[in-house]
Amino acid sequence: MADFVGAVDQGTTSTRFMIFDHAGNEVARHQLEHEQILPRSGWVEHDPVEIWERTNSVIQNALRHGNLSPEDLAAIGITNQRETTVVWDPRNGRPYYNAIVWQDTRTDSIAAALERSGQGDVIRRKAGLPPATYFSGGKIQWILENVDGVREAAEQGHALFGNTDCWVLWNLTGGPDGGIHATDVTNASRTMLMDLETLDWDDELLGFFGVPRAMLPTISPSSHAEAFGQTRTSRPLRAAIPITGVLGDQQAATVGQVCYAPGEAKNTYGTGNFLVLNTGTDLVRSQHGLLTTVAYQFGDSPAIYALEGSIAVTGSAVQWLRDQLKIISDAGESERLARTVEDNGGIYFVPAFSGLFAPYWRSDARGAIVGLARFNDNGHLARATLEAICYQSRDVVEAMEQDSGVHLDVLKVDGGVTANDLCMQIQADVLGVPVSRPVVAETTALGAAYAAGLATGFWRDTDELRTHWQESKRWEPQWSEEQRAEGYAGWKKAVERTLDWATVE
Repeated sequence: MADFVGAVDQGTTSTRFMIFDHAGNEVARHQLEHEQILPRSGWVEHDPVEIWERTNSVIQNALRHGNLSPEDLAAIGITNQRETTVVWDPRNGRPYYNAIVWQDTRTDSIAAALERSGQGDVIRRKAGLPPATYFSGGKIQWILENVDGVREAAEQGHALFGNTDCWVLWNLTGGPDGGIHATDVTNASRTMLMDLETLDWDDELLGFFGVPRAMLPTISPSSHAEAFGQTRTSRPLRAAIPITGVLGDQQAATVGQVCYAPGEAKNTYGTGNFLVLNTGTDLVRSQHGLLTTVAYQFGDSPAIYALEGSIAVTGSAVQWLRDQLKIISDAGESERLARTVEDNGGIYFVPAFSGLFAPYWRSDARGAIVGLARFNDNGHLARATLEAICYQSRDVVEAMEQDSGVHLDVLKVDGGVTANDLCMQIQADVLGVPVSRPVVAETTALGAAYAAGLATGFWRDTDELRTHWQESKRWEPQWSEEQRAEGYAGWKKAVERTLDWATVE
C-alpha cells in the first residue's frame, strides 16, 4: 500500500500541492501564486489556464521536493476556493471567459432583482443562501448574458460550468479526452442552485438564473472511492492515481480540524474568514445572517450540515496594506508594525471592499477608516487592520450563538493569519474565549487529504483522524469585560458608517 496522500489546494491567491503521511504530518509541499485580475472597481478575475498550469507545476515540484514518485500516493484530494466560477468549452478545454472570483460584485443588480421579485425567499429556503454577489449562480448568469456565444454553446452542450474544484478535476482526469465533470455536495451548496434537502440541482432555482442543467456537473459525496475518477497518465502525474475526495476549502478545513460532532466549530483565516459550526444531520436555517450549507458527506452516509459565517476581507486587508498602501513589505511585518502602539489609537478600519458579507449582507457598504486624529500613524492602522479581522469574527460568533444556542468554549483556528501571534491574542480578547491553533495550521489541504484517504481505507474512520489532532498554541483572553464591550461598541459604530455608500441598481 502507498504510504502517502496528496491534496491539491486551489486557493484565491495561490495553488499548492501538499503530501501527508499516515499520522497526518506534512511530508512535502509546493505553492505558487497566480495573478489577481482587477478589470474595474468591484471586479475580480483569475485566468483558469494559469491556475491549471500552476496546478501542474506544484504537483510535480512537491513530489520532487519529497523525493517521491506518483505511485507513492494512495489517493488525491482536491479543495478549492468556492463560488469562483469557470465556464469552458469541453471540446478543447478553453475557458470562454476568465474565472469570476467569489469576491467579485458585478452581479449586485442580479441579486437585488431576485430580492425585489420575492425569489430571494425561495433561494433561502431551498439553497440556504441569501441572493448575493458571493455565490456562483449569478456569475454563471452574467457569463451567459454578457459573453458572446456562450448562451448558444450552453444550449448545444458545448459549455460546462464548475467552481475551481471542477475545473482542476476535469483537467486532471483527461480534460477534452474524457475528463470527469463532477463536483461534491459542499461546492454545489455554494451555487444557489442546489436544494439542500435533495442534494440535487433544483429546476426552479435553475430557472431563476436561466442556467441550462446540461452545463452543471454531477453532484457526488465529498469522499467517495468511485466518484471522481483517476488522474490520466499524461502530465502532471504520469500515473493513474485515484481522486477520491473533493471539498470546498472551508468545509475541508472543518474536516481537517476534526469538527465531526454537532457544536464543534473552526475559524479559518485566509483571504477572508470563514467560521463553520457543525450542526450534524439537522438543517438549521439561520435567522441572523448566516449561511446554511453542507459541511461534508462521506460515502453513503447522510450529509452533515453546518452554519457558516463568511467574511469577505480579512487576510486580504493585510495584503492591501502591503500592495496598495505599501506601508509593509510582507504580511509578517503587520504584526511588528502593530506592536509599535499599545492600542488602535481610537481608529477602526472596516475593510468592506466588496461590501459586507455575514452577518450583514450589504453590497452597498464600502471600506472606511474612522476615528482618525492627527497623532494616528501607520502602527495604529496596522493594529486596526488586525482588530478588523477579529471584530468581524465576533460579529459571526454572536450570530451563530443566536441561531444555534451554542456558546463556544474554545475557538479552533487555522490558516495563514494564525501565524500572527498578536492577531490571535486580539481574537481571544475580543471574543472572551480561548483560541487554539493545531500543529498543522494548514488544515484545508489536510481535510482534503483526509476525505480522499477515508474513501480508500488509508484511514479507517473519523475516530482515527481525531487522534492525529494536536494543539500547537493557545491564547487566553486578557481584556476586561469593560474593554471588550467598549471596543466592540466602537466597531459597531464604525460598521454603520460604511453602509449606504455604493449605489446598487
